[in-house]
Amino acid sequence: MSSNQFTSILYSVDTDRRVAHITLNRPDNLNAINNEMPREIRAAVALANADDNVHVIILSGAGRSFCAGYDLELYAETPRPTEGSQSMPWDPMIDFEFMYDNTQCFMSLWRSYKPVIGKVHGFAVAGGSDIALCCDILIMGRHARIGYPPARVWGCPTTAMWLYRAGMQQAKRLLFTGEVIGGEEAERLGIALKAVSENKLDAEVNALADRMASVPRNQLMMHKLMINQAYSNMGMENTQMLATLFDGITRHTPEGVAFKAAAEKFGFKAAVRKREAGEDWQ
Repeated sequence: MSSNQFTSILYSVDTDRRVAHITLNRPDNLNAINNEMPREIRAAVALANADDNVHVIILSGAGRSFCAGYDLELYAETPRPTEGSQSMPWDPMIDFEFMYDNTQCFMSLWRSYKPVIGKVHGFAVAGGSDIALCCDILIMGRHARIGYPPARVWGCPTTAMWLYRAGMQQAKRLLFTGEVIGGEEAERLGIALKAVSENKLDAEVNALADRMASVPRNQLMMHKLMINQAYSNMGMENTQMLATLFDGITRHTPEGVAFKAAAEKFGFKAAVRKREAGEDWQ
């Protein structure tokens, strides 16, 4: 796939700076994930890895946010069957095949031979947090928000990166509650390298990218492979397989089916309000 075929992202290369830019580009939907976006991210990463002029990749979002997760009008409010929400009884392997491919698309950022800096403003929530946490380094705006609210009902983070970025206890806290945290707390927990004022976000990311881009590609590649291998040795791939299976189950449990029905009937935001208030979803 060439960059001029992309419909949900933008791809460009600043040759003088040796930096590739991947921009999630559905700003009217807060860059919500559709069927095309995961595969276009993977294709853009492949383009950057094949380009000897690129040393570093910057991933960002157009408009008001980094990424607000999966497009809920497409996946939650549309009546069953949809991708990710089958008619019952459901086939878990159909769901797994779809979601695991998306997970591997997001993980192309992690596996990229070129280091990836994630620039997060606005929201990086739900599936958007999966994308962000696959970057090597996150720089966040102080007022940016990151979290996985579907942990309360209707989701399990398929990349499982919360564990590897935040550690066991904080990952449990964030997923047991579905809490969304700000940039400064993300920095304190080690989820983000740094949180800065929104008006300094571009400059902070560019300065880091320029410093990294002055290092030979082979040096960057060796250091990244060495560090990533340590996480593979911890069983990351097995954990992601389990997380992706569980994600499909969450959408087809009795509670998940009831939540989906409420989203279809009342709209997703209203269903969330009912869920948070402990109201009957039916």
